Amino acid sequence: MPKSLISIHDFSKEEILHILEVAKDFERDKCRNILGDKVIACIFFEPSTRTRLSFETASNRLGARVIGFSDAGNTSISKGESLKDTIKMVSNYADLIVMRHPLEGSARYASEVSSVPIINAGDGANQHPTQTLLDLYSIQQTQGRLDGLRLNMVGDLKYGRTVHSLLQAMSHFSPEFIFTAPEELRMPKEYLEFLSERNIPYREETELSGNIKDTDILYMTRVQQERFTDPMEYEKVKDVYRLTASMLEGCKPNMKILHPLPRVSEIADDVDETPHAYYFKQAENGVYVRMAIIAYLLGKTNNL
Repeated sequence: MPKSLISIHDFSKEEILHILEVAKDFERDKCRNILGDKVIACIFFEPSTRTRLSFETASNRLGARVIGFSDAGNTSISKGESLKDTIKMVSNYADLIVMRHPLEGSARYASEVSSVPIINAGDGANQHPTQTLLDLYSIQQTQGRLDGLRLNMVGDLKYGRTVHSLLQAMSHFSPEFIFTAPEELRMPKEYLEFLSERNIPYREETELSGNIKDTDILYMTRVQQERFTDPMEYEKVKDVYRLTASMLEGCKPNMKILHPLPRVSEIADDVDETPHAYYFKQAENGVYVRMAIIAYLLGKTNNL
């Protein structure tokens, strides 16, 4: 079975650091025609802007051709075709498949029936490992290191797959965590147990304003309406945190604000003009990191 990237646990610490080094190389030299003989399939069963476009950009910058769909309604899935049959069919056409799907576990299942590598571009509230790797790249880029940092994760920590994956990846690097969320959106118990088993310190908070000054990375998240079955529950928590420029007074000079985007109201526009805002560069970094992941899974990074 070919190596896939479904969960951040599929990469060792050494592989993670290798991906970050290769991404740095790609940022210096953005166009590398090393996959001219490859076809990449991007199949998105759920809406996406940044992730889909950055994967397609990464594939094009590597010289590969891109096929796929961004709306499952226009495919045979709308006629009742199973995920298994879709993956088997697409793996006949492509050398690697990038897949986003709303069901947790769908990407792992796809990797078990595919004859080519699968990259999980998000499966429900479960995992988003390529976002995690670009987050690590952004953290390393802004802090000069990954070890010994304090991260404050804010907002939707219950359904936010980006924070779940990032927490697990950062466990390699002796972090400290602050989890800022309302009671309804707290970090799930299994992730807290994961940290406790590894003696990684964390604390849970409900207020944002008093927990910014001692932070290296402030990781803001959107409250995801699409993950709520009860509209009233969403209305209750949707605007619970809003970061403004005035709240950043007195924070550490090195502190950077990350956000997996899209944002709604959780970061005010005036924050964009501060030296702490890093989320747009973070999104750009996704291209270089995804170039590195694609090249690595197709065996093309050893000679770079």
